[in-house]
Amino acid sequence: MSDTADVIAAIRAELAKVNDPEIHRPITELGMVESIDVAGSHATVKILLTVQGCPMRDTLTRDVREAALRVSGIDDATVDFGVMTDEQRRDLQTSLRGSAGPEPVIPFNLPTNRTKVFAVASGKGGVGKSSVTVNLAAALQQKGLSVGVADADIYGHSIPRMMGADTPPTQVEDMIMPPTAHGMKVISIGMFTPGNTAVVWRGPMLHRALQQFLADVYWGELDVLLLDLPPGTGDIAISVAQLLPNAELVLVTTPQQAAAEVAERAGAIVSQTHQKIAGVIENMSWMRLPGGDVMEPFGKGGAQQVSKALTRDIGAEVPVLGQVPLDTGIREAGDAGTPFILDHPTAEATEALTSIADQLATKKVSLAGKQLGLSPTG
Repeated sequence: MSDTADVIAAIRAELAKVNDPEIHRPITELGMVESIDVAGSHATVKILLTVQGCPMRDTLTRDVREAALRVSGIDDATVDFGVMTDEQRRDLQTSLRGSAGPEPVIPFNLPTNRTKVFAVASGKGGVGKSSVTVNLAAALQQKGLSVGVADADIYGHSIPRMMGADTPPTQVEDMIMPPTAHGMKVISIGMFTPGNTAVVWRGPMLHRALQQFLADVYWGELDVLLLDLPPGTGDIAISVAQLLPNAELVLVTTPQQAAAEVAERAGAIVSQTHQKIAGVIENMSWMRLPGGDVMEPFGKGGAQQVSKALTRDIGAEVPVLGQVPLDTGIREAGDAGTPFILDHPTAEATEALTSIADQLATKKVSLAGKQLGLSPTG
């Protein structure tokens, strides 16, 4: 191709295949390509970042350069960067979310939204709820689904550590771009606090933080959103019921009777919130000893106890989704920032978690709390 205009058009066509690493939409569609210049066999592409110091700058440099070099006649390419103006950022926000209303809209409540929302809850701490959340998210992502994880445990946030999500979010106007870890979008209050600072907030602040996670974060087109809830039936559990009435609860317990009894109370909240319980997961069910024998360090029957009691009390079936064995590798993987199932595809815990993810993935999207857009006819 010798005509400069044709070469520029070809480069733009290749850039249309480059997605922004945070928004996951073509950079040409987002108005990020300011200019393309060609001098002989050298191309210079200027990209507009949403904010100065964008953490994905290196990724964009690589992807844009590779795209330009795919064009016949281009042997070298330079990527320059600028920053969007306030007006350009507002235009970007409008193109992604539509015109801003008086209150941010939670997209998961819109009648056209088909994201499955699961709130992973427990009656008490220490049952491995966050580990289960992280590994279920990874199992769903491995099935080819687009997955998001919201760390709603404001006081005891641990999701960033367990998922290795160490990239800070990017803010575009009043919209937050969540970082991606292992192919999943992640948000947590831990990404906004320095070091290991404690969060000391009362109920209204907790509610507002959760509302921002749901409305101000640009999640894009998700198939599944998992919320890691704090243990118990406090402010966050109530806020989830108010902000996400269509979210289904996934209860995590251990086999121990004391844990099961508290899990029953956590599940009984649906009699007041009118939510649905997707099922119960029994974590740390048993442990495989080096000789092959099975030991049950926390007893047995906890999940069945919760399932039976809640089925009776709320008048709807609450199934046992699965039993996850105790494996020290799950703890080690969480500390290392990689979901256990990704590096241990044949482990018994992986098989259990994958089976649970299969069940959640096939559940129909709940229409509870959604406006169907129906009107009576005369």
